[in-house]
Amino acid sequence: MPQLGAPLGPCAPGDVIPDLSDPRAAARAIDALRRGWPIAIRSGAGESGFLAVETADDAALAAFDPEGKADILVSGRRAATLKLANQRDADPAGPVRVLRAPWIGPAAAMALADPARDLATPLKGPFRTAPIADRDAAEGAIRLARRAGLLPALFVGRPAGAAASIDAAAIGEETPPLLTIAARAPLPLRAAEKAEMVAFRAHGGTEEHVALLIGTRHDAAPLVRLHSECLTGDALGSLKCDCGPQLDAAIVAIAADGWGVLLYLRQEGRGIGLVNKLRAYALQDQGYDTIDANIRLGFAGDERDFAIAAAMLKALGIDEARLLTNNPAKAGGLEAAGIKVVERLPLRAGEGEHNRAYLAAKKARSGHDL
Repeated sequence: MPQLGAPLGPCAPGDVIPDLSDPRAAARAIDALRRGWPIAIRSGAGESGFLAVETADDAALAAFDPEGKADILVSGRRAATLKLANQRDADPAGPVRVLRAPWIGPAAAMALADPARDLATPLKGPFRTAPIADRDAAEGAIRLARRAGLLPALFVGRPAGAAASIDAAAIGEETPPLLTIAARAPLPLRAAEKAEMVAFRAHGGTEEHVALLIGTRHDAAPLVRLHSECLTGDALGSLKCDCGPQLDAAIVAIAADGWGVLLYLRQEGRGIGLVNKLRAYALQDQGYDTIDANIRLGFAGDERDFAIAAAMLKALGIDEARLLTNNPAKAGGLEAAGIKVVERLPLRAGEGEHNRAYLAAKKARSGHDL
């Protein structure tokens, strides 16, 4: 088996990866789904093939399903939106198998998967569901689609011609993230001239998280901020959220304190990715709050994993922190992953006319201190 850190070779349709113990199997499967290639997921019940609805075109679907009989797997949350709740199990996060109708091609399937299109593309229906024979594989497929930043909707059929193969048990494994410090260098900032940037790579993924070490290190617990990537707020000055002002205020606060760390986590849109965040924005314009928008897309209200932040701090030799946050879940996530939070301090910045409803929803629905 190739060693961790070795180059991940390209895969193409038909190149099934046989070694299901390979820790890079999930990365290969995620890459295949994003490229519109089918994957195979194996469990005790056998092997099933999956093709992401979002990236499937006519040719890919015809190759995957020449007989036009592949059903569609959606998340339980999306099924509830489609009024299929009375035909599924009680678990809102569980997958639901929707029977394929002759008129459902890639475009109709995408309308089925994407609630942001519900007003523009009235659904034909009615839709019927079928029992899921291999729940482990189905749950794994939905999980992989989410990790790929895609809508949790997939065609399900035979595994022939899969570009990647993975064991269902490997998808569900909850293990501490394995990180490598890839590079580090001084990075003077406008608000903190004495700063160093440390870049991390996660094995089995493509994300590169970074840490900003600000000030002069000492033995006391540093002031720490966990900041999830927000392209629209951090770089473009969006007024729909408070992310940009919070990022600036956190750097100023850490610099004033004398020693601390800002972790910049590649978890755009509370972990659903940039494209899905924009879909959530479209739903917010239809009247849904930020939590319900994520749920209607088939995600949890917050998909982030703060274990990665804990792993970064441990790699930096930090095991306790004074946490700069309004979100109790961040403190809980660090504590659960072995970082002692000795103090939690508020960070308030960026409230305005365009984000008051957003901030109110975070307070009411997610327990933020605002």
